Amino acid sequence: MNPRTGILGGTFDPIHVGHLALAAAARRALQLDRLLVLPSHTPPHRTAGPSASVWHRFAMAAIAVADAEGCEVSDLELEAGGFSYTWRTLERLRASGLAAEGLYFLTGADAFADIATWKHYPEVLDQAHFAVVSRPGQPASALRGRLPDLAARMIDMDPAGGTLPGEPSGRTSIFLIDAATPDVSATAIRQRAASGQTLTGLVTPGVEAHIQRHRLYTAEAGRAGRPAGRLHD
Repeated sequence: MNPRTGILGGTFDPIHVGHLALAAAARRALQLDRLLVLPSHTPPHRTAGPSASVWHRFAMAAIAVADAEGCEVSDLELEAGGFSYTWRTLERLRASGLAAEGLYFLTGADAFADIATWKHYPEVLDQAHFAVVSRPGQPASALRGRLPDLAARMIDMDPAGGTLPGEPSGRTSIFLIDAATPDVSATAIRQRAASGQTLTGLVTPGVEAHIQRHRLYTAEAGRAGRPAGRLHD
């Protein structure tokens, strides 16, 4: 059996406990051997760019998973520049020697509900398996009804882990994982940071310390001479 590699992509502005809970649920349900965390360069779905620089977002991702066994932060999308499309990232990973049957792209049920709007849909679904985890108010299992054209490719997984399906022959699958994840958003975290409120419980202690040390998401961070995202203060 091929090693199972989870791919967690995102803006991570900042990375928070919701991201980590989603990754943990997918790793547990699918018994993933390792996890690659890929901060995006420029997310195609946002009208405005990230508030923190690529260096800070990479640093926060690295801090967040530093103690998690089998986790690695990759600068693949940051080095590539431009819009960070999923299909392009998966293309690069496969070009590096990783086979589609061993790749599992992790995403929330809310994001996957809009899969038809992703670039190179539906071909992107053939580049890797997709592991879709519930988000508050949006259970992964409900996607069968919302996306009937994809229902035949969907497989329900026990969030506690257990028997895995056999390796599919020649076709990638969509694994649905109904696991509880915190109702946390990066937007709300940035707003709390800007008003000086605590971020305890929303991000890891190391990420909170990094945000406070570099005054990310505050008005001071954007002043001339101290641009938001400057890491080498």
